[in-house]
This record gives sequence, C-alpha cells and structure tokens, in this order.
Amino acid sequence: MPGLMIIGGARSGKSRLAQTRAGATGLTPVFIATGQAFDDEMRDRIARHRDDRGDEWLTIEAPYALAEAISAQAAQDRVLLVDCLTLWVSNLMLADHDIAAALDGLAAAITRAPGPVILVTNEVGWGIVPDNALARRFRDEAGRVNQRVAACVDEVMLVCAGLALKLK
Repeated sequence: MPGLMIIGGARSGKSRLAQTRAGATGLTPVFIATGQAFDDEMRDRIARHRDDRGDEWLTIEAPYALAEAISAQAAQDRVLLVDCLTLWVSNLMLADHDIAAALDGLAAAITRAPGPVILVTNEVGWGIVPDNALARRFRDEAGRVNQRVAACVDEVMLVCAGLALKLK
C-alpha cells in the first residue's frame, strides 16, 4: 500500500492534513506517537491531540522503536499515522541511539507495510544555521531522515499556512 510523508513547518497544518487523509481511507486508524511528555506543556499538548483525534483511534507510544511499532501495527485494514519523525530523531539523539540503523529499520518497515502509512515530519532546514553543535546535528539528522523517508513513500506533501502542495 502507498506511503505518504507530510512535511512542513511548526503549526503549518501537517497533523490536521494527516488525520484527514487517514480518515478518508475508511480503514481503522492507528496513531503512532513519538512524543514524550517531559513537562506539563507537553502533557497538555499530547492530551489535546488525543482528544482531537477521538475515541476511534488506537494510540501506540513509540518514542524509540518506531520501525517495530509500524511492523507490529501494519495491516491491510489499518491506516497508520506516525506523528512525528522529528520528535523521533530528537528522542534517538538524546538517548544516544544509532540513528542510521534506526532509519534503515524504519525504511524497511514502511516499505513492507501491507496498509497505508502516513508520516508527519518537520522541515527544519529552511532557517538560519544553528549556533551550536547539537542543534546543527539535529538539523542534519532530521534532513537525512526526511530524505530517506521521502524516497521510500509514494507521495510527499508540503504544508505551509494550512495549504498543501504535492511534491511527489
């Protein structure tokens, strides 16, 4: 089944588009969350997103083992929505995981999935060059992840100001 990557800046409408596209499939929706609630603001944000999705969504937490979550949840009668790849990259970096190996696993899981997989990610390379090594490494790793995922999905949409542009 086809994969879709939705990329854009913060608060661009990526997640809303992803949920709309998932709902349009008529399949059972599975939300694979990569975010972790390290503070009250993030806990509130996660709760709001969960409420916005509604009870019909099954939610799977996968801050590190994203490929494994996709492999375990993918089915012909399900649509998976991964939100988001850039949080996953930051989780891997902060836990000192092998990002290249994790990315290999992710690409394989997306390619093998028997049902549609929608992946949300942030474009972080359009701003100024970060002033510290950690931020530059994050930008570079996120860029590599985005390129690799874009290469293994059938469709890529760029979202800006709530407007979607098909890139692939």
